[in-house]
Amino acid sequence: MGNRIVARRPKCLGVATLGLLMCISRNAESQFGPEPAPARPVDAKTAAPYDITGYWVSVVTEDWRWRMVTPAKGDYASVPLTTEGRKVTDAWDPAKDEAEGAQCKAYGAPAIMRVPGRIHVTWVDANTMKIEADAGSQVRTLHFGEWKTSGGEPQWQGDSIASWDEMIPSRGGLALVPPSREIGGQKRGTLKVITTHMRPGYLRKNGVPYSANAVLTEYYDLSREASGDTWLWITTVVNDPQYLNQPFITSTHWKKQPDASGWNPTPCAAR
Repeated sequence: MGNRIVARRPKCLGVATLGLLMCISRNAESQFGPEPAPARPVDAKTAAPYDITGYWVSVVTEDWRWRMVTPAKGDYASVPLTTEGRKVTDAWDPAKDEAEGAQCKAYGAPAIMRVPGRIHVTWVDANTMKIEADAGSQVRTLHFGEWKTSGGEPQWQGDSIASWDEMIPSRGGLALVPPSREIGGQKRGTLKVITTHMRPGYLRKNGVPYSANAVLTEYYDLSREASGDTWLWITTVVNDPQYLNQPFITSTHWKKQPDASGWNPTPCAAR
């Protein structure tokens, strides 16, 4: 007789359809092993591409005249103010702010990282980061993950939602580009923070305003230099259709300190 091809019968041939499916499932498991368990969610502290905790001191490398001293009334150069925004700035009255107990208008989230001084960054828990600023004795809380807004009355530091991103904005704010430096041999990335629900305040101490509807977006980028110095670069983008014609973009530089030397919490000042 000629050569014959004999098909091997499945072990479960002839059983009911449901039994056949169960058999196939068992055979597949015996060949490939059990399905892996679902991956556990990674908390923000574990997922961090770099560590920004510790003490930092601001290094003023740009906008000295608007950051180191209180600008003159009506000086809003380089801020893309609307007509309404210019009117509010021209009406700035620090005595009125003091009388209303609003000395902290220039220490809200859109401005506090530009105020010269020191910050202290810590983890409150695995998904919550705290940034304390000695200028104005302000405290920011960054929430990672599925956090719901606090509600209630707006506060100077607003509600901040944070995430670890793999990209950072270009200096012109028009596109996203990879970070320019490797972070200590680890994967590169940036800390992105979006803040809303803020009490209206000032972008600059001389009354340049932002409204209650402003949206603040920040990118925190870390670099380590060959000298051993560690720097934190913060790119800040403020969107406010009421007072700004276009996004207001600034960059601020902070140098890592070995300890709390120079830490000096002070109250807000309107002048």
